[in-house]
Amino acid sequence: MKNLCLPLFALMLFFHAEAQQIPSTAMQIKTAVLAAPEDLRDGAMVYGYDAGGNWTVLREGSNELVCIADDPKAEGFNVACYHKELEPFMERGRELKKEGKNFKEIFDTRENEAKAGTLKMPKEGATLYALTAAAEDYDAMQGEVKNTYLRYVVYIPWATQESTGLALKPEAPGMPWIMDPGTHRAHIMINPPKE
Repeated sequence: MKNLCLPLFALMLFFHAEAQQIPSTAMQIKTAVLAAPEDLRDGAMVYGYDAGGNWTVLREGSNELVCIADDPKAEGFNVACYHKELEPFMERGRELKKEGKNFKEIFDTRENEAKAGTLKMPKEGATLYALTAAAEDYDAMQGEVKNTYLRYVVYIPWATQESTGLALKPEAPGMPWIMDPGTHRAHIMINPPKE
């Protein structure tokens, strides 16, 4: 019996240590909304992780933004906030990724579903804010992050270079350009110069 208890105790300690790596709900919310404009942070819905590492709603929202907390299993710091009209697109991507699909399979599936009308895409432009930082600049348990980089994405499904006048690649730091033109995932990229 003693021989069985030691491995079980070690296993319990391992899972306890793993659970401790998930920041508290408050810390996840605090850092997730940093990607949002200040006046939209308090009302944003926030997705993140429960103590067991499961995807969950951390806070219901009262405005048009949805924020995603940092994935505690991923290297570095990466949070995003986007307009709620993008939620069907984002949720479908999460489902397909969970099924083990790669980037191309996810793109093609959502493209076909958007063309068929079974995947709802925004009719107007819808913005995503992405905030990142290096691992050494992020203290997940304290909810502190420094040296962040904020970039902007404006989804404009089916738009093209011809319909927008946007370049197909940035020709200067911070210059907006269109990525994936003519597809359901067409979007304006804005990457400000890094300081």
